[in-house]
Amino acid sequence: MGPVSASMSPSLVKPRLARSPAARETSPQAAALLGWYDRHRRRLPWRALPGEAVDPYRVWLSEIMLQQTTVAAVGPYFAAFLARWPDVASLAAAPIEEVMRAWAGLGYYSRARNLHACAIAVTQDHGGRFPDTVEGLRALPGIGDYTAAAIAAIAFDRPAAVVDGNVERVVTRLDAIETELPAAKPLIKARVAELLDPARPGDFAQGMMDLGATICTPKRPAGALCPLNAWCRACAEGTQETYPRKAPKKAGALRRGAAFVVVREDGHLLVRTRPARGLLGGMAEVPGTEWSASFDASRALDAAPLALSFMRLAGTVAHVFTHFPLELTVFRAEAPAGFAAPAGSRWIALAEVPGEAFPTLMRKVIAHAIP
Repeated sequence: MGPVSASMSPSLVKPRLARSPAARETSPQAAALLGWYDRHRRRLPWRALPGEAVDPYRVWLSEIMLQQTTVAAVGPYFAAFLARWPDVASLAAAPIEEVMRAWAGLGYYSRARNLHACAIAVTQDHGGRFPDTVEGLRALPGIGDYTAAAIAAIAFDRPAAVVDGNVERVVTRLDAIETELPAAKPLIKARVAELLDPARPGDFAQGMMDLGATICTPKRPAGALCPLNAWCRACAEGTQETYPRKAPKKAGALRRGAAFVVVREDGHLLVRTRPARGLLGGMAEVPGTEWSASFDASRALDAAPLALSFMRLAGTVAHVFTHFPLELTVFRAEAPAGFAAPAGSRWIALAEVPGEAFPTLMRKVIAHAIP
């Protein structure tokens, strides 16, 4: 987390809460981890440097963006959001359409809708200040157990057990936990709660994340460099790469559908907005059919948005969602200049396509039809 923006009101940057005396001594594992973290902590744009005030807005924004996404992917989006909306009030005041456009490409678009709803709730219900407890944070839109714990620990030094994928890997190796994920999650969380340093819970949480990201990696972990190797059962047994144990994933059935790319002679593309709820909710798309395992491409034109001469393009557009793979057959048609859009749709200039809130799937479809 980086330094506070000069454009941000200092009153909205919460100081760390005064620490009460620790109820127990720091565990030797926590002491070793924190010593390592103090020397090797990653410099991340949302992370405060030692001695800097922690901005809960940046912690929250980064945690929402980092859900099911990599640090490398989030960096440019975080910088762009912060430049455009430097505090929670400015984000709350932004039109949801602009937020969705800025989010396009990060995936899991319900997060963007919840991000905006949460900013409004913090601004309207909490005077622009994030609650400083796990319970208070958990009550906000889009904030689940993990995110509430992460914000509480990192932004407010609350002794919350923060468990992400990196931490799961570290702890299952540390204790050689045989229980498969997700059933092992309660065991892991309880172990983190035992280990964390109540005097430095935020640094402990970030140290565990950094350890998993840089040393205790999924493949070829650098056990010799790990500050916890003296206590690590998997390291002693040489079985690190077998943890965490995971239940086999059930592959979703392939779904198919059709997409209709209609380009007007005056350089406009026919688009519509998906319903707010559901997959890719609130995002822009070209018209198309439902996606199903029983899709019949020979009847796809029954769902065409306009009575035009559509040409079926060679090949398909493939995309993989979390729960199922998808293949779309793409049809293209030309419409006369000034042709009216059907109900629920609109025309946008082709020059506006890069700035429109299209998910990655739709950008693939458009690129397939308009090279």
